[in-house]
Amino acid sequence: MSGGIDRPRLLDVARQAARHAASVVREGWRKHPASAHKGRIDLVTQFDLDSEALLRRELALASPFPVVGEERGGERAAGPTAPTWYVDPLDGTTNFVHGHPFWCVSIGLIAGGRPVLGVVVAPELGLEWTGVVGDVATRGPETCRVSDVATFENALLATGFPYDRHISSDNNFDAFVAIKKKCQAVRRCGSAAIDLCFVADGTYDGYWEKKVRPWDVAGGSAIVLAAGGSVTGYDGRPTDVTSGQIVATNGRIHDRLIAELGAVSSR
Repeated sequence: MSGGIDRPRLLDVARQAARHAASVVREGWRKHPASAHKGRIDLVTQFDLDSEALLRRELALASPFPVVGEERGGERAAGPTAPTWYVDPLDGTTNFVHGHPFWCVSIGLIAGGRPVLGVVVAPELGLEWTGVVGDVATRGPETCRVSDVATFENALLATGFPYDRHISSDNNFDAFVAIKKKCQAVRRCGSAAIDLCFVADGTYDGYWEKKVRPWDVAGGSAIVLAAGGSVTGYDGRPTDVTSGQIVATNGRIHDRLIAELGAVSSR
């Protein structure tokens, strides 16, 4: 069970692995790395693959838990509360390929679908976030907390759009337009893990997205919860990170964001 996990030790393991992987990826930064298409607009580079290989090695040496990653997949632990590592070796690959600094390495430990701890390292932003659910979240060397914004009209939000947005009507466009008219602003940086960390440290007041994968949100979700925020599905219930949808906020605007998303889906 997650309660028996040595969380401080595993957080340190994850932090070191993420830092090492980020150093591997950084070797290709702004060097026009070659990329291949996994889909029409979904890219992968050798740095994604090398980063994931390193993460798998280091996490496997430090714990018996299975590793599920973006590039090589894997199977989550069989037990209902058994821990599983979810790793995104390069979240924001499209940004990375184009020389945009919003990319990171993300690691999350999940037990029974629920976040336990997370680490996100974004070297070109000079930022590193960590979080242990029920304990504390950090941005760099300092503790961080979610914002205290309570009015939706004053909220700065973030979102993203699925890779199949060119062929699917379930593409988040309607929700983006509707919500953007009612809040202060909506940002789209291209990395779900960074979006979640910006909720955790109070930069954003909320974030929502559909068709996300568990490695996209496992680490960041743990950091939001550790920072005192709320993380649910579109129905407002605590969500399994494998569900494909996420709403993360400072808690104060959570119900309103859920209501706005519901109003769009009911049209």
